[in-house]
Amino acid sequence: MSQNPPPSTNDNLPPEPSDRVARIAEHYIEAERAARQRAVENRAPFDGLQDTPSASYFDVSDRRTPGRDNWVGFGFDLHPQVTFFASALITAFIVLTLMFRETADAFFQATLAAVSGNFGWFLILAANILIIAALVFAFSRFGEIRIGGPDAKPEFSRFGWFAMLLSAGMGIGLMFWSVGEPIFHYGNPSPLFGIEGETPEALQAALGTTFFHWGLHPWAIYAIVALGLAFFTYNRGLPLTIRSIFYPLLGDRIYGFWGNVIDVLSVMATLFGLATSLGFGAQQAASGLKFLFGIDGGMGTQVAIIVGVTSVAIISVVRGLEGGVKLLSNINMALAALLLAFVIILGPTIAIFTAMGTAATSYIENIIPLSNWIGREDDKFFHGWTVFYWAWWISWSPFVGMFIARVSKGRTVREFL
Repeated sequence: MSQNPPPSTNDNLPPEPSDRVARIAEHYIEAERAARQRAVENRAPFDGLQDTPSASYFDVSDRRTPGRDNWVGFGFDLHPQVTFFASALITAFIVLTLMFRETADAFFQATLAAVSGNFGWFLILAANILIIAALVFAFSRFGEIRIGGPDAKPEFSRFGWFAMLLSAGMGIGLMFWSVGEPIFHYGNPSPLFGIEGETPEALQAALGTTFFHWGLHPWAIYAIVALGLAFFTYNRGLPLTIRSIFYPLLGDRIYGFWGNVIDVLSVMATLFGLATSLGFGAQQAASGLKFLFGIDGGMGTQVAIIVGVTSVAIISVVRGLEGGVKLLSNINMALAALLLAFVIILGPTIAIFTAMGTAATSYIENIIPLSNWIGREDDKFFHGWTVFYWAWWISWSPFVGMFIARVSKGRTVREFL
């Protein structure tokens, strides 16, 4: 009787070479993932306004360290091409303006008129598109993305975060124009409304227009720029500069000539935005000092105010976010809250809350007509207020967007927006 061999089995045989390779590869992939996680959790704390991103799960750069080509020394950390070229342009601009004041004034007025008249529609359209983009990002699946990776934690409390957002984004401008702008519009409402000045209808329209100029549109401009910076810095490992937003278009070319051009333009835009705000702020503060204390509100006082504000800003930056910017922002918000309580309690309380409701209603009713540039017959108002504001916000967006991105790590896109 013949004996059949037992059925073959692979249970006790060593794995095939391909299986061993796959298991080894899986082991190393898991080890790398764990190492990245440890790098994120054990990263060194930030000093000052340091902008080097933490370890990222999804680095898309060619393993470049942001700022590796910078010049470091004597307390400075400078990108040579951007810093010196932008400084040369700024210096030339200031010198030529001081040498040819009348010509410069005429040139600026003509440039403002040309930009407002020829490109005002584009600024309005861009702001409208940014609002739609913000809503799409906030309420779509992209809203679940966390800035800094899935395990990132916020560095600041929600109150401290809000305080820094409001102080950096609006600051003294909101404190002054929240009073000055409604008064102006009350006496001179836009022809768009078809109403007479200094009437109850003009009051409602004035408050609604002020809400429009300080509401969703400017914050959408800030938010989209800040979100792009935050995502590409803390989720993709790119430098915290405007050039990083253009990575999908330029790739690694952001580290070369075109990246330098983008950053130089952002520096120039920031300069002009800051100059506008400091100029208005100094004039407003000097006028207040003259009205209250009889102090001369001329150029000397305005320069002293600018020097004082700049000195405080430098000290706050040197002290870092926790001991400088955050502290000043919290003090700013506390003082604003005291002023708010003072006005509500000692002012016409019922009328204030009624006006808040009517202003919000007017804002909602008129946001679309005010956002439309087609067929407008109020060119002077349209260009002098709305277009000027939108250009102002856009010029501030590199500076404010970079700061908002820096303090928003650990927030989800939905919470951020």
